[in-house]
Amino acid sequence: MTNAGSSQYFPPAGDEWKKLSPKDASLDGEALASAVKFAAANETTFWTRAIVRHDGRYDNAVGDQRWSELLGPIKPRSAPSGLIIRHGAIIAEWGDTRRPEMSFSLSKNYISLCAAIAVQDGLIKDLKDTVHSYVLDDGFDDPHNQAITWQNLLQQTSEWQGTLWDKPDNAERKTDTSLKSPWGVPTPDREMKTPGTHWEYNDVRYNRLSLSLLRLFRRTLPDVLRERIMEPIGASQDWEWPAYRNAYVEIDGQSMPSVPGGGRWGGGIWMSARDHARTGLLMLNLGTWDSQPILRADLVASLLNPSTANPNYASSWWLNPRREVFPAAPENSVFARGGETSVIWISPHQDLVLVSMWNDPECWNALFGMVMDALKD
Repeated sequence: MTNAGSSQYFPPAGDEWKKLSPKDASLDGEALASAVKFAAANETTFWTRAIVRHDGRYDNAVGDQRWSELLGPIKPRSAPSGLIIRHGAIIAEWGDTRRPEMSFSLSKNYISLCAAIAVQDGLIKDLKDTVHSYVLDDGFDDPHNQAITWQNLLQQTSEWQGTLWDKPDNAERKTDTSLKSPWGVPTPDREMKTPGTHWEYNDVRYNRLSLSLLRLFRRTLPDVLRERIMEPIGASQDWEWPAYRNAYVEIDGQSMPSVPGGGRWGGGIWMSARDHARTGLLMLNLGTWDSQPILRADLVASLLNPSTANPNYASSWWLNPRREVFPAAPENSVFARGGETSVIWISPHQDLVLVSMWNDPECWNALFGMVMDALKD
């Protein structure tokens, strides 16, 4: 992300957050109101409010049912919620933006921030190092897995093979994977590729990254995230990051949960739109919060370097080269996407962050376009 925003206002800890009128934020009020009405009206049809069905599986379970059993807790959802931030202030808000919601793959973005902290603290010397060289456990002893780097795991190009928390990696193997979307055709017997050469959205492999970081920090990732990111940016105390019931390991004589990088089998980050917006504002300002460096700018920038196997995807963050993914959004936009129902949109040139939860993803591009049309500068 280049030409990062330079917000002059950052919300203090707690519930207080300055609001700007559309006029003061250089937006057309009527056009902005139409965008908000559109977001509130386009509720997802992919998930019911209950999320799960009577047998404890997702109500929209797809693919091979052999691996559809949930391992983590589920939180029923609410109606769509979201907010738009410009120059650090709230210019529009809809729904209950304070209610923690299941955020699915937005969890991956928080794991990427934990990886940046590991580099900043010297626990990882270089993201291009092989994970096997850190001798964490036997998860990378397989000759194929030995070549996998931290960057491969972050960019979803690792091709890690194995089973973790009773879920094999081939539960998420796919063919015909669109480089613009997490979805693809489930293909358990797909031939493995050389690490770094094939992009595939695979939660088993991302969970393997989470476990590897846990072993490096020797602390749970929620503890690391809370202390190093969420508390410094003034987030609420209401967010949670539940683990699977079987995802516990012993470290230094203590049983610690290894949290998942999504809600594929339950759990994952449960966080409000307001707390996600604070994270978006931190990214917009390349790791600086109210003049305080939370993350080094070069590390934030490195998380946004595109994968060679998928130019639309970086280290858990979605990109928009040539405006191919979202034509209505600027080319240098950055996105976090979860469950294809929640999105954080960061638009540096406009000094803007938008968070929208429980929407139909088919409406995202139109929503971005409506916001862009409302901008006067």
